[in-house]
Amino acid sequence: MNLNQSNANNSGQQETGGTLFRKTSQYLMPVKLNGTNTSQHEYHIYPVSSLGSGKIFNGFASLANYIADKKTVVIDGYTGVFWDRITTALNEWFAAKGLSVNWIETSAYLKPGAEVEELVKPFLGTPESVWGTKCTLQLQDLYQVEQLSQQIPDSKCDINVVIGCGAALSSWNAPLIYIDLPKNELQFRMRAGSITNLGVTGVEEPFSMYKRFYFVDWVLLNAHKKQNLNKIAVIADGQWPDTINWMHAADFKAGLNHLSQSVFRVRPWFEPGAWGGHWIRERIKNLNKDVVNYAWSFELIVPENGLVFESDSYLLEVSFDFLMFHNQEQVLGAHAAKFRDEFPIRFDFLDTFDGGNLSIQCHPKLKYIQDNFGETITQDETYYILDCQGKAQVYLGFQDNIDPQEFRAALENSQAESKEIEITDYVQSHTAKKHDLFLIPNGTVHSAGADNLVLEISATPYIFTFKMYDWLRLDLDGNPRPINIEHAFNNLDFSRKGQKVQDELISKQTVIEQGADWQLVHVPTHKEHFYDVHRMEFDKEISVETNNQCHVMMLVEGEAVAVKTDDGTEQVFAYAETFVVPAAAKSYVLTNKGQSRAKVIKAFLK
Repeated sequence: MNLNQSNANNSGQQETGGTLFRKTSQYLMPVKLNGTNTSQHEYHIYPVSSLGSGKIFNGFASLANYIADKKTVVIDGYTGVFWDRITTALNEWFAAKGLSVNWIETSAYLKPGAEVEELVKPFLGTPESVWGTKCTLQLQDLYQVEQLSQQIPDSKCDINVVIGCGAALSSWNAPLIYIDLPKNELQFRMRAGSITNLGVTGVEEPFSMYKRFYFVDWVLLNAHKKQNLNKIAVIADGQWPDTINWMHAADFKAGLNHLSQSVFRVRPWFEPGAWGGHWIRERIKNLNKDVVNYAWSFELIVPENGLVFESDSYLLEVSFDFLMFHNQEQVLGAHAAKFRDEFPIRFDFLDTFDGGNLSIQCHPKLKYIQDNFGETITQDETYYILDCQGKAQVYLGFQDNIDPQEFRAALENSQAESKEIEITDYVQSHTAKKHDLFLIPNGTVHSAGADNLVLEISATPYIFTFKMYDWLRLDLDGNPRPINIEHAFNNLDFSRKGQKVQDELISKQTVIEQGADWQLVHVPTHKEHFYDVHRMEFDKEISVETNNQCHVMMLVEGEAVAVKTDDGTEQVFAYAETFVVPAAAKSYVLTNKGQSRAKVIKAFLK
């Protein structure tokens, strides 16, 4: 899986004040729910956790009123926030009230661009490389912290505000307002050229910007966010250019606490791609249909997903990492000490219905991803076939007579001379059927063929895909997609060939428990996977203990299921929706809301 590409279809691009601020085919999440997508048996693109009435406040006027009451505040937040727009909107309210304001902008205290560039350069690899390595600096290393800390409130002004990324570095003893920004919106702004990386003033290409964000900016800002979590007085959502939703930290943390012991679903988001298909576009309501395809649904890729809270229909999205910073023990239970605030399981869709084949690819071995990219766990994957049509195939494992040198020569020749390869001369192709599970431990050659809807049940890392052959295909912008033969051959396991592929890489499913109207199917993963999979099949209802483990689930057959946790929380989830029951939920009951048998996939840590 590789998500590093831009989106060529810009039917959803938006301007404000004559300036393009986001480049995407996707709609901006509404500030307030308008009653669409209310059926419990339909896939919801804006799943929410309700906080009750009076918890979320809307508009710059309400936030400005809060600030005026406090007189001195620190406004920190994530990269990509439109700080100038926020400053202007707040200042208009203050001016209308006749209040004088001392604004201190942290951007003025970043180190010079050339100095920042030298600091981060060791973490960005070569300019043409897709990957860097996870940054080991701290956010304060990019700032002139001594000069920033010398800026103190001006007693002659009615209001004093230090604002911008890293504002908490000022060490002011004042309420901290934190403005978060969803990762999808950050990338849509990145593609529009409306934001830059930290410390950069010039024009950047989206390719290099994403790499810098992933390996440097996000790493530093996430650590800064975690460090200041308990200092936050107000949390705000900065994804709308002309308004803001915010709430008090006490209500925010109460919301996190509730999620950590009941059930939740993150907000999914969707992306076209070179090989994308039409299952998602045709079957999921309220998405923009004016797109070339949909290749991915980020169902639970938590480094880039958010949690949406609701109060009086107002919505406020925060990044998933807040939940892990605040409630990792409740979420992961017995595995919290091992994974800490890194949620380890990923669910996402790969849609190739009436689309194309994914590239022939592999993922890095554990030591390789640790040594070269700074990750702690590697990209072990599985393909669960949620749906398929026609002669759908999955490419997996090598032919028994594979010659590594011959294979490499064919790949390099194809890349150099744009020649097609008969890939099945080297790689096995397997017929895909609904509910099959194909096992893809690191180092395994693989690809999803056309006409599948694949549910990837995987370890969380998601961008470390070494493509060897991409069918001579261009991306949606008309550019060649990166090929990474050297990285691939540093990781390929050529022992996964012949009959061993059938024996070890295609899950052998067995019924391990059953009753009058239910059964529990073990869908075993590979010995190298740190997670396992069950499928719960039932006509009416089934009760489950968490046993101090986190369960990640999806209804893979049926209409809808109700989930009721031990604390009394009850939610309904439709077909193909991903939901999570944390370890601290203790137990839950699944109730079938459809007419036919329900089948629910459950992934959990071994």
